[in-house]
Amino acid sequence: MNDSTAPKLLLVDDEAALREPLAEYLARQGFEVSQCSSAADARNRLREAQHESRFDLVLLDIMMPGEDGLSLCRHLVEAQDLPVIFLTARGEATDRIVGLEIGADDYVVKPFEPRELVARIRSVLRRALRSTLPASGEEEALVFEGWHLDPLKRRLTDPEGALVAISSVEFRLLMAFLEHPRQVLNRDRLLDMVQGREAHLFDRAVDNQVSRLRRKVEVDSRNPQIIQTVWGGGYMLAADVKRVPLDG
Repeated sequence: MNDSTAPKLLLVDDEAALREPLAEYLARQGFEVSQCSSAADARNRLREAQHESRFDLVLLDIMMPGEDGLSLCRHLVEAQDLPVIFLTARGEATDRIVGLEIGADDYVVKPFEPRELVARIRSVLRRALRSTLPASGEEEALVFEGWHLDPLKRRLTDPEGALVAISSVEFRLLMAFLEHPRQVLNRDRLLDMVQGREAHLFDRAVDNQVSRLRRKVEVDSRNPQIIQTVWGGGYMLAADVKRVPLDG
């Protein structure tokens, strides 16, 4: 997160009647909120923020004129390191699954209780903060099968030293595996560590995220050797993990 005391939120929703009072409510809860009425506005604001202090989390409506929230979320997952919570009027399970599969951290179905949304925001921010800290509390990198992860900067480099981009969700999923090497982690536990409560309803979400991560770290993602499937159990990091001091 940035150095500001108040977490910075970007609220993206085309409905001013919802967006404006919600922004005021969140401000009263201690957040610094910027508003956008479209995905295009949000992209511009995010570009501006690269030269200022970064946002800590994006609240994103799905149904908007022009580019929808799902498309913008894909961009955020691929190009930005930002947690995303969907604000959606879509209550169907398939829509929630799609949102989680493409990398959203959580979702809230409209109409929602503002206090619940605040609790979700704080939960996601806590998970994002915890996942940036090495387990030992020291500045260490995690090394496995020649791969090198800097948890503080969220930088993943392959055995040849090339930087590999990973999303916020992929980073937390990889951290879950690296903190529990050679242990079988079932879907419920992985989803709880990566996305928190209620995400356990959607096993397909973690399967999709594991597949995305495998495409980054495996030589052949169709025949995975590092992140292995344990039939009937879940997934396991089949590698030893070493902690080494970070380069200054």
